[in-house]
Amino acid sequence: MRTLYFFILLFLFSFSTYSQDKNKIIIHHADFSDRNQAEFPDATILRGNISAEHNGILLSCNKAYYFEKENYIKLLGDVKMNQGDTLFMDSKFAEYNALNGFAYAEGNVVVRSPDSTLETDTLRFNRNEEIIYYNTPGTIVNKGNILKSKSGKYFLREKKFQFFTAVTITTTQGTIVKSNHLDFYEIPEHAYVFGPSTITSKEDYIYTENGYYDVKNDIGKMVKNSYILYDSRKIEGDSIYYNKREEFASATNHVKVTDTINKAKITGHYAELFKAKDSMYVTKKALVSMLTEKGDSVYFSAKKIMLTGPEKERVIRGFKDARIYRDSMSGKADSIHWSEKLGLTQMIGRPILWKGESQITGDVMHLLNNLETNQVDSLKVLNNAFIIEKDTLGTGYNQVKGVNLYGKFRESKLSELDLIKNAEMIYYAYNEKNELIGIDKGICSHINVMFDDGQIASVTLFVSPSSELYPEDQLPENARLLKDFVWRGDEKINSIEEIFSNEEVQDEIDNKKERLQKQKDAQQPMEVQKETLSTAQEAVKQQPKKAF
Repeated sequence: MRTLYFFILLFLFSFSTYSQDKNKIIIHHADFSDRNQAEFPDATILRGNISAEHNGILLSCNKAYYFEKENYIKLLGDVKMNQGDTLFMDSKFAEYNALNGFAYAEGNVVVRSPDSTLETDTLRFNRNEEIIYYNTPGTIVNKGNILKSKSGKYFLREKKFQFFTAVTITTTQGTIVKSNHLDFYEIPEHAYVFGPSTITSKEDYIYTENGYYDVKNDIGKMVKNSYILYDSRKIEGDSIYYNKREEFASATNHVKVTDTINKAKITGHYAELFKAKDSMYVTKKALVSMLTEKGDSVYFSAKKIMLTGPEKERVIRGFKDARIYRDSMSGKADSIHWSEKLGLTQMIGRPILWKGESQITGDVMHLLNNLETNQVDSLKVLNNAFIIEKDTLGTGYNQVKGVNLYGKFRESKLSELDLIKNAEMIYYAYNEKNELIGIDKGICSHINVMFDDGQIASVTLFVSPSSELYPEDQLPENARLLKDFVWRGDEKINSIEEIFSNEEVQDEIDNKKERLQKQKDAQQPMEVQKETLSTAQEAVKQQPKKAF
């Protein structure tokens, strides 16, 4: 019975010893070992071809101090740490604490993983959380991409690098990403930037304060205070997408594109740019503004606007309720086409033009510019030309109409019009005292209209004229309007603020409310994220040099 009891005690003692020893650092080999209690109390001094192990991490060096009671080891000279086939570290000096799984290394530290190599001077490794920290300048090479920073972390489970202060990525394609806070995932090679950051190449320059960049495919998305310098254009928006290989960019919400060469600014809430084709597409309250040689502005608006062509050959096409405003002249049509090379603006589909107090309509309208000054020079209205001017002294309307109309401008002001073929007119005549003389009504083949400061000054009939001046009380109301008369004064665009349709203005209001609601819903998670990030940054700063 005593023998059985002895064997049970021996078995329990052996099991307890094994349970404790399996968490100990195991020394597999050392050429020499020694103890010096005076200089190194409780330490075993190991020399020559040392190899050790702890829970799957292999250690080797030329000299070591092993503190068995503390389960702690210092390694010197050609230090190597190997965790499976995923992590290899070389350094001149290292410390490893088996109780908390913390390692510290310094002196030409090199860490290798299957996809990356990190070089720095000092490093800390938390095995339990599988996080590597470094607070000295480090260089990482990942599949040809070079990443540099003054401090950073590497999360082994996520295969993610997190950098702080003076971060630079140089991709295999030559793109350079700079930031003071950048997260980089080895798979799928995405870089996330926080705070003021730039992404540059030989061709383009990008600035953002929050976004990500696909390093492998040269694709990026920026979502805060972002812009792209694209040749002579600056592209801004709440959200910007960029594809370098396709030479394509798009922007969403509060979009602004500034063209410095063509002195143009394009705004809207969605835009697409095709760099190789030198073209742009803008929608959602789209507006194009351009400066003339004299400093005057010309504005185009439409539900959809396309801009194509290189410098001096720019073409602008506006579709669906297109509008124009310039030099106290405004108009709209189903579509408006403008050619910089030809100096030609075409208004197609129910075009209407307002100049001063005059309303001009017809089937097709052409405005021609002086190519040197870019000032409007002449006007053509083809088929069903009709001019209406509200009588400023009375309640009637001055009217002239014909098949075609040809107009001339002087210093951007309408000075003269000629209506050709089947011309008709109704004109309210006044004396020098602004007293109504009568209503002149006539027909002929050609009518000439002269303007003074935007108002009709005189009407002259040519080629078989026939007209009669009627006293006001002798011309019935229904005879005071020419056939197809339609007054559209309530549609007149009097300022740049009125250039957008009511539908587009309402859409913008609705979209703004929707964005504000989304921001409000996301505010709480964003605050939590900021707090977590701040805590992580503070932890790095307060991390002791040796965490043992």
